Amino acid sequence: MTQPFIVFGAPQIERAEIDEVIATLESGWLGTGPRVAAFEKAFAAYKGATPSHAAAVNSCTAALHVSMIASGIGPGDEVITTPLTFCATVNAIIHAGATPVLADVDPVTMNIDPAAIEAAITPRTRAILPVHFAGRPCDMDAITALAERHGLKVIEDCAHAIETLYHGRAAGTFGDFGCFSFYVTKNVVTGEGGMVFAKNEADIGRVKMLALHGMSKDAWHRFGDSGYKHYQVVECGFKYNMMDIQAAIGIHQLARVESNWERRRHVWNAYQSAFIGLPIRCPAEPELDTRHAFHLYNILLDTAQCGISRDAFLDRMTEAGIGVGVHYLSVPEHPFYQERFGWRPQDYPCAMHIGRQTVSLPISPALDDAQLARIVTAVDALIDERTPEI
Repeated sequence: MTQPFIVFGAPQIERAEIDEVIATLESGWLGTGPRVAAFEKAFAAYKGATPSHAAAVNSCTAALHVSMIASGIGPGDEVITTPLTFCATVNAIIHAGATPVLADVDPVTMNIDPAAIEAAITPRTRAILPVHFAGRPCDMDAITALAERHGLKVIEDCAHAIETLYHGRAAGTFGDFGCFSFYVTKNVVTGEGGMVFAKNEADIGRVKMLALHGMSKDAWHRFGDSGYKHYQVVECGFKYNMMDIQAAIGIHQLARVESNWERRRHVWNAYQSAFIGLPIRCPAEPELDTRHAFHLYNILLDTAQCGISRDAFLDRMTEAGIGVGVHYLSVPEHPFYQERFGWRPQDYPCAMHIGRQTVSLPISPALDDAQLARIVTAVDALIDERTPEI
């Protein structure tokens, strides 16, 4: 009998989430309501932020988009970000009407390089959008110093970085806005979902309006048991609000965030130990005085060194019943951005090389030790059988 397929990024769902969803369905309140408010409060407390500075939305993409709008960013403005990210980071800039500008990554940390940011700043630059890649914090001291010197906004993409700390401070609390993801593969899962933190409470008020059609704040509670609340549309907004069904899952996911982080750290360390001596590049260890969220574990495969191409490795792992990912092909590899902005992968060589060699291995807390052993054995076998003789 073949062994079950190991799904990449499979969430760990327990009885508490299931019971909370059932209770939500039985309550009759499925949309934005008390569980969303409770989730906002709990997530803010976990991050050491003030609850009134947090707003739950339906995705990190939405969080990034409304943060752009609330920052006053629009046509004619430029926003600097990384070429090694999911397309949503760049798309949010485009949806705001602004122009994305790429700055290459550091080849070791895989995070945006502050020196490259500085070189990309022009009179039209309005913001820096760093991505804490794989859960490793960006160099926020350098980035915030640049922002202050040039009068720029900072909008942090923390899709990978729920547990991340930089010099004792939580990722997402450095910038004017911090944006989080609760997608099904993330470290806290709601299926789809996101969160915005803002330094300024007034900005969160605007984020909440933008996330629900531009309706005034009372519209979030217009069907409550205290009576109908009239609302006014004060801005042309979007449909980005989170539902109580999503928050019902997130409340209990968040309660286990630390134990899940410990499990992913165990998986990360097991990989680091197991792959010593293989002709592959493993991730750098976390920097001093930081906390890595261990959201991704990505290895780099150089065909000349390990004897197998990245794409052949992906195929063989899938044939072995192991789900793998690619995080990420660099943004300039994609036809849309090449045609729209004239970007070429070779103009961002570090991101290009990483994007063409990277493979993400499963690191979910749902992985048991037997599955972990299967993954290690499969990687060893594929590299050992194809490594050129030296």
